[in-house]
Amino acid sequence: MTESHDPQLLKGVLSLLLLHLIAERESYGYEVVQRLQAAGFADVLEGSVYPALNRLQRDGLLGTRLVPSPAGPARKYYRLSEQGRRALAESTAAWSRHVAGVEAVLARPLTAEGGH
Repeated sequence: MTESHDPQLLKGVLSLLLLHLIAERESYGYEVVQRLQAAGFADVLEGSVYPALNRLQRDGLLGTRLVPSPAGPARKYYRLSEQGRRALAESTAAWSRHVAGVEAVLARPLTAEGGH
């Protein structure tokens, strides 16, 4: 059984995930979707990934090249730009700080009178 992800949480972290996956290796859009799904994000669809990839490209974080495909039209491969590498490092650090802060709050014991 696959757990679904809160769409708002996923929306906030999708760019970071895409930058990281493309930093691992140059990929085309559908391959990125498959890699996300294989990582447990089964509910991530192409309709979410392609606009995010286009935005990252528009922002200069990704470069692209077209590669002929034997299975159909040429594929657009995405690779991280130098600006993308810096953004990945900054976003990873920001995410780590965020997770540490959330975990610190959630680790606090609840009391019987808490919230009432």
